Amino acid sequence: MKLAHTLLLLFVTVTLKVFAQSPEKMSYQAIIRAQDNSLVVNSKISLKVIVHQSTATGTTVYQETHSPTTNSNGLVSLEIGTGTIVTGDFSKIAWDKGPYYIETQVDVKGGSNFNITGVTQLLSVPYALYAKTAGGTSSTPFRSAIVSFSTSRNIAATDVNNTIECTTTSTLTLTSDFGSMAVGETINLEAHNGAVLTVQAAAGVTLNYTAAGSAKFTSTAGNVRFGFLRKTGTNSYIISGQ
Repeated sequence: MKLAHTLLLLFVTVTLKVFAQSPEKMSYQAIIRAQDNSLVVNSKISLKVIVHQSTATGTTVYQETHSPTTNSNGLVSLEIGTGTIVTGDFSKIAWDKGPYYIETQVDVKGGSNFNITGVTQLLSVPYALYAKTAGGTSSTPFRSAIVSFSTSRNIAATDVNNTIECTTTSTLTLTSDFGSMAVGETINLEAHNGAVLTVQAAAGVTLNYTAAGSAKFTSTAGNVRFGFLRKTGTNSYIISGQ
């Protein structure tokens, strides 16, 4: 079975561990489809992740491989930074020297006959990793905070560059003229264990180019649904992963 542009990148986010012995990592999900557009379901595949610097074909700063198994929907989930290292050191990537691109290669038969399936630019480098290389030190590393979220409320300054952990169905409202978030800054979003996280743009605010738009992250029991929110301009945001 040949593979032709069969990997759809859904979302890349980051969880920066506090302890030195725990690896820094980015969560990654993808839908695997065959050349005829059919899903590759319940199958063990091989996946190679390559991080390029500057351009889509630029310097390779990191490579690793994984052997995930797709689920009944053709979905694979893994953590970049925890695979079998081919070259490089994920913890030493200078995220402030970007842009960076993630290239993914797949062998649907689980071997080493990888096919190039896509290259995606990291348009917004996760803040925790960026801050670590741009201004952190080993003794006082920067890291994103986990913000507990179980009651509907407006976006707050403490959410910016951190991770909202939604454990009870709630709504986050993007208010007009929210000045505590600069253009290009992000918020990681997580819905846990059956909770539904709704992101709602107020009047005068656009979300994914839709005035007063909304997005939902619907998790299932025992799982997490995640995405990120990025500010693109005054009163405008984009969101991914929903």
